[in-house]
This record gives sequence, structure tokens and C-alpha cells, in this order.
Amino acid sequence: MRLHRYEFRAMASSHEIVLGAGDALHAARTAEAMIADVQRIEAKYSRFRHGSLVSRINRAAGAAAVSMDAETAALLDYADTCHRASGGRFDITSGALSELWEFRRDPPRVPGADEIARALALVGWPSVERDHRSVRLPRAGMRIDLGGIGKEYAADRAAAIGIDGGIAHGCVNLGGDVRVWGGRPDGGPWRIGIRDPDGGRDPIATLDRFDGAVATSGDYERGFVVDGVRYGHVIDATDGRPVMHWRSVSVAAPLCVVAGSGATVAMLLGHDAPAWLAAQGCDWIGVDTSGAIHPRERRP
Repeated sequence: MRLHRYEFRAMASSHEIVLGAGDALHAARTAEAMIADVQRIEAKYSRFRHGSLVSRINRAAGAAAVSMDAETAALLDYADTCHRASGGRFDITSGALSELWEFRRDPPRVPGADEIARALALVGWPSVERDHRSVRLPRAGMRIDLGGIGKEYAADRAAAIGIDGGIAHGCVNLGGDVRVWGGRPDGGPWRIGIRDPDGGRDPIATLDRFDGAVATSGDYERGFVVDGVRYGHVIDATDGRPVMHWRSVSVAAPLCVVAGSGATVAMLLGHDAPAWLAAQGCDWIGVDTSGAIHPRERRP
């Protein structure tokens, strides 16, 4: 049995699928189906795609409800769970805040308090009107963004297609969010490296998994420095400002969407993250702004 590797781009990131299979044609066809589903999810839920469901929901803000299917209803139910778990800090209606901060702006700019207050007036998941058939954003200018769970959900979906397709050993790596199953064909676990948020070539630690997922949330992918202060793209929806306690948090969980949302909630909870992660029973690795690795016994 050989490992077959397939690289592709979607969701503005580079991805890799690794499948253990004896039949190369079977592996290739399965990988093709997995990649197609990742692309389907991007087309359906990207706020940057004019024809996506998310874009249609956002354009209808303040007006009529938009119909949705069971898949979307389930994602919104999960977003509600994340909102409650984070005390409102994780809020998929924080699109106005993301646009305000403009993390790719050159030169960068820190918004003023009055600007943040105006954007916060357009944030509020509890005010969203929804059932299992439709969703309505009640105020014009409100925007939802599924970026906090969409890529991770796509990793889980891709893995499910691989498993259903008879692939006994696999790894889906969507931009660093990883879902594995079956261990490696040689009987060992998949070894998942945790990226150094300071850009070092070597991982700061590794997590070994036969089955499950590891996902990371951090301030290094999108952010800027102004007057010596780093502002990352993870924004607390309760105050409209980027979080400052962690550089990155990586979480292991059975599903990638759970690992990814757990990592983001931990970033948002700051000092309270270790206790919250312990209560969830999660294995995790965090790097604080001093560069210290937590739990402190973690090593590559």
C-alpha cells in the first residue's frame, strides 16, 4: 500500500490530501471527489463569492428572510453553540468588524473608538431570526461570516467522503487544519506538527493521532503592527477589538470543526482558556504573547 498525495488550492489557502491505498486510480478518483466537495463548500459559504448563500443572506440584511437547507441550518446551530460557549465573543455576525479592521490594508490603521462602536451596532447573533428553513439578518448592514467554522467543516466532509469511499488511511490538511483517520499504512500514527507563530521552520510541538483532528487559531496569518503593538485577525465580538493574550492555540478533537472552533474560542477567552479547555477534555498547545508554550511541558 502506498501513500498518494494531492495538492490543491481553495479558500485562499494551499491544501493537501494524503490517502493510503493500493489502487492508485481508486485513490485519485476518491481525492477528486473530496476536492470537489471542498470547492462546493467554498462556493456555497464564502462571503467573497457574490453568488454564495452567505452573500445572499448578507445582501438581504434588513429585508426578507433567505431560504436555507438542512446543511446550512446545522452549521448555524453549531455557530450558536460556539456563541454560547464563548460568552458571546465568538459571533458569526461580526463581519462588519472584520471589514473595519482591514488586516490587509497597506499602510495598516487602527480604527477609532467611534468606528468600532458603529460596527458593533451591526453585530448580534442573538438578534438573528431563523428556523430550520430560513434565516434573516434584522438590520441592514449586518453580515455573517462562516470563516471560523467553514474550512474545518470542509475538512470533516472531505474525510467522510474518503472513508465512505473505502480509503482506510487518510489525512486531509486544509491550510493547517488537519483531519486524519486509520493511522498511517505502516501502523503508526499521523504526526501533526504545530506551526511556530513566529515563523520558524521547525514545529514548536507535535501531536500524534490515529483518528481525529487538530486545528489552530492564531494571529500570524492576518494581522499588522502599529506602534509596536500587534493586532491579529481574531476579534472579540463583545468589544470589537483583536485579542491579545495568545499568539496561537492548537486543539485536538474528534472532528476538525470542533477542534477549529475550540481553538478560536480559546483565543477569545484569553487567560481563561486553559480552564475552559480542561473542562472540554481537549488536548491543546498554546503560545502566549511572551512566546511561552502551554501546557509548559509541551515539546516537539
